[in-house]
Amino acid sequence: MHHDSLFGGQRLLPAVRHPKELERLLKTPLAWLVLLGGRLGQLQPMVKLAADHGKRVLLHADLIDGLKNDEYAAEFLCQQIRPAGLISTRVAVIRKAKKNGVLAIQRLFLIDSGALDTSVELAKQAQPDLIEVLPGLLPQWIREVKDRTGVPVIAGGLIRTREEAAAALEAGAAAVTTSRPDLWDGHRA
Repeated sequence: MHHDSLFGGQRLLPAVRHPKELERLLKTPLAWLVLLGGRLGQLQPMVKLAADHGKRVLLHADLIDGLKNDEYAAEFLCQQIRPAGLISTRVAVIRKAKKNGVLAIQRLFLIDSGALDTSVELAKQAQPDLIEVLPGLLPQWIREVKDRTGVPVIAGGLIRTREEAAAALEAGAAAVTTSRPDLWDGHRA
């Protein structure tokens, strides 16, 4: 998968949690967005609303209130909520997403070099379509995860400025996720 085709050239993925934030995005040209969990009962209407506006939702499976984070939950999400992708730290969830033809994004927290090695091993087991690296402020680690796994990387977490977003992209991230609305505007390629 080449970067430009990955999210149709969109390099900044807005991350939202509440319906109000989602509504704000519906008016923008951004086609891909991240939904950071939320209440189980709100998911279906939110994903449907987004889809009705031509948006594609990457759903954060680990942050859903009222749903256990396991493979049965993943199956339910894929088949009933039907997002474009699922984001999770868990290998079982990643495998289930792949089996259901949903974009599988494995979230890795890089706290130290031990975590880096463990994360690379986990990714090799799960074989996700994409890896989300947190925090996204570590350009050299983004590059290393990408090189060691051969999987495209999204940078997430703690990215607050355009410069930080640009540095992550420069380091080889396919895209950057951010919940800061001031960074959402005007981001295509």
